[in-house]
Amino acid sequence: MNFVPVKSKEGEKLMPTTPTRAGMMIKCRDATPYWDNGIFCIRLNREASGRYKQEIVVGVDPGSKKEGFTVKSKAHTYLNIQADAHNTIGKKVEKRRELRRGRRSRKCPNRKNRTNRLANRERIPAGTRARWDWKLRILDWLSKLYPINYVCVEDIKARTIQRAKKWNQSFSPLEVGKQWFYSEVSKRWELFTLQGWETKEIRDRLGLKKSSKKLSETFDAHCVDSWCLAYHTVGGQSIPDNTDIFCVAPIPIRRRELHRQNPQKGGKRPRYGGTVCLGIPKNTLVKHVKHGLLRVTGFDKSGLNLSELGSAKRVVRNAKQGTYRVLRKLNFRYKDGNSPPC
Repeated sequence: MNFVPVKSKEGEKLMPTTPTRAGMMIKCRDATPYWDNGIFCIRLNREASGRYKQEIVVGVDPGSKKEGFTVKSKAHTYLNIQADAHNTIGKKVEKRRELRRGRRSRKCPNRKNRTNRLANRERIPAGTRARWDWKLRILDWLSKLYPINYVCVEDIKARTIQRAKKWNQSFSPLEVGKQWFYSEVSKRWELFTLQGWETKEIRDRLGLKKSSKKLSETFDAHCVDSWCLAYHTVGGQSIPDNTDIFCVAPIPIRRRELHRQNPQKGGKRPRYGGTVCLGIPKNTLVKHVKHGLLRVTGFDKSGLNLSELGSAKRVVRNAKQGTYRVLRKLNFRYKDGNSPPC
């Protein structure tokens, strides 16, 4: 059972409540319901009966393909999130570089080469920055729902090379991205880290098992480790009281491809990619008159293309203005791991 985040009349984050109590307050008009990227929340219409806050921690279990996040206090487990890792930017940057090099060799008008603006600058590679910034975006989103005090992360390290002294710490993208992530988290919350073997010891001591199916959408795949990290920080019951998971994934926006890579008939390369569709940003949540809640994924000359929230399946093509109502822009794709896509 996922708890319902609560905000006061002034917008202050309060302790979450149960769905039953939230429903009673909505029925009595003491609270107004709203959705925040798939999470059901309430905003109080009266003064809060109490403003006491427990210490809340977010446990973070990084991964190469899937990642786990758990929001927990000493009394309850409020939310478990399994997120798809943001691991496609590096390939996109590499493909963009290949296309640029191919254009330089063609006999066609082009601008004069300019100096490298990124030379001699301290920066993080685009793929590394996207991977770790994705985790930070999720934490920032959770901090708008819950009064978070701590963040506990399972510390991961680059594979050590024999006879290497400090090469990994200086040049490994994993170490560079991790240190940037730690510095950003420390600016917002109090940071704790645990080694992988320490997480395993906690899991074994509590009698919890981790699934060998890393890509499955279950609590035992990744959230069990993030729950152990949160439990180590704030304590509480030794058995998880909430094993429901909420699945999120990065939005696949093709920012670096404004045209098709290969020419079509007639030698033309049609428009492809971008972030705006007929004046509406991509992945904006809309309510269609027939199919309900959908998201904007593209457009044709006469209308928008609308797809499901939890997948890339297109539901409506060429949706005319007047058949849908724009609600809000989504930050990522989401679905409930215990049910079909929202």
